[in-house]
Amino acid sequence: MALYLFKRINVNLLLFNVCVHGRFHCVIYLQVFNAKTAELLSHHQVEIQQRFPKEGWVEQDPKEILKSVHECVERTCEKLQQLNIDITNIKAIGVSNQRETTVVWDKTTGEPLYNAIVDQLILFMFLVWLDLRTQSTVERLLKRIPGKNKSFFKFRTGLPLSTYFSAVKLRWLLDNVEEIRQAVDDGRAMFGTIDSWLIWSLTGGKNGGVHCTDVTNASRTMLFNIHSLEWDPELCQFFDIPVEILPKVRSSSEIYGLMKSGALTGVPISGCLGDQSAALVGQMCFQDGQAKNTYGTGCFLLCNTGQKSVFSQHGLLTTIAYKLGRDKPVCYALEGSVAIAGAVVRWLRDNLGIVKTAQEVEKLAAEAGTSYGCYFVPAFSGLYAPYWEPSARGIICGLTQFTNKKHIAFAALEAVCFQTREILDAMNKDCGIPLNQLQVDGGMTNNKVLMQLQSDILCIPVVKPSMPETTALGAAMAAGAAEGVGIWSLNPGDLTAVTCERFEPQINPEESEFRYARWKKAVMKSMGWETSEAPSNGDTSIFCSLPLGFFIMSSMIMLIGAKYVSG
Repeated sequence: MALYLFKRINVNLLLFNVCVHGRFHCVIYLQVFNAKTAELLSHHQVEIQQRFPKEGWVEQDPKEILKSVHECVERTCEKLQQLNIDITNIKAIGVSNQRETTVVWDKTTGEPLYNAIVDQLILFMFLVWLDLRTQSTVERLLKRIPGKNKSFFKFRTGLPLSTYFSAVKLRWLLDNVEEIRQAVDDGRAMFGTIDSWLIWSLTGGKNGGVHCTDVTNASRTMLFNIHSLEWDPELCQFFDIPVEILPKVRSSSEIYGLMKSGALTGVPISGCLGDQSAALVGQMCFQDGQAKNTYGTGCFLLCNTGQKSVFSQHGLLTTIAYKLGRDKPVCYALEGSVAIAGAVVRWLRDNLGIVKTAQEVEKLAAEAGTSYGCYFVPAFSGLYAPYWEPSARGIICGLTQFTNKKHIAFAALEAVCFQTREILDAMNKDCGIPLNQLQVDGGMTNNKVLMQLQSDILCIPVVKPSMPETTALGAAMAAGAAEGVGIWSLNPGDLTAVTCERFEPQINPEESEFRYARWKKAVMKSMGWETSEAPSNGDTSIFCSLPLGFFIMSSMIMLIGAKYVSG
């Protein structure tokens, strides 16, 4: 019966979606949608390893990512053929990706660049959005800004100066990797985020590949003027980054180039959106004031502000939501970013070992029903919105002898909800119109305890679509709607209605406010733990302090004397 139904499908759309899921793995997703119904037809995924060379450093191999994308394409095409779906019906390809992750490669060889050469092959350098190695670079750059104002470039870029964004990562690479400096001097280097690397590679690579990005990814580099929609010469000068290595900026929905190899040779790549913008489109948040929250490794709440760029007074980012066509207007969004959401669940599993699977956290939290006064601030990579405090580190406080792993599991889920509440409060203040419900998506939304907690803490309904991975759907919609493809209409009347699950608040607002106030107290205690300054080379033992050393030594002598006398 299923095979018969699939035989009738004559228009399909292929999307491959690249995003990080988990502390130790990056997952390459490829999903296939029916452009008429938005039905998910087939998918394939491949996990690749992330690398942590030093504390706070996160790297991935772009060659491995590219290889995995090719594998996903081939395996998915095989699955479609098994379902009697003709792969020649695939009309377009869309890309969604981690936005700030930074790649530099050699355009003459097609090889990503790295800080070492092994067996005559130049290996990779690829800095992931969570990477913290650039903190000293940020502090050095701040010294050049009047008043050390992190928001000095905010009205051009929408962003504060932070380790989070691509320009700082690229500056670090130029300062620390000789091979990259040399490639830039020789005119061989190309820079891009994940989308740029994939589109260039898939459209021919060193043999005429298209070096481009879209406005949503460009807006996360700190080199892009979100008003003129161009690379900003003064920003490039400030970061000392040659504009020649940057990709051409295009809209989020147009034909960039054609696939040059594999089962989909000749199929246009026609959609490109940063992952959070893709989720906004996939949730069909096309009206001013509509918002969505994506729960993945991190947590990202975006509110569509239409064609007006709204600048936050409460720690949020101003970013480009989408530009769905070369001649279409650009739309903006306010965004709040939380570094650690789903990653805290995997931390409980992989680091503490209190669960064997992520699903067990939901069970433990449900059994506890409360954190019993335990509060968890998972500031593993510092605090993002609304604080932008890199010195913060994770803490668990309020522990008693009664506290057990069930309470910690509950507190971990509650932490994700509290962080979302902080962002939503800031967004309501900036927009002036409080949200009356929150649309959600992402892998963590399968956790019903989390979704109910979120509704309780926000005191508004939480609405989850039947297909939570709307990031892939959004990039598919952009690809299918592109001029020259035209198989997916984005007109509101033509969009397919999505079935949803709804979670209503089940606690009174007073209890919600009490728990939130305790959380804020814990957040304050997490700040100021870390500094980029290296410890002194001298003796750092407690005995280097004469008064403290004298106290400890005299105490030891008294204890020994007391034991002798009592003997």
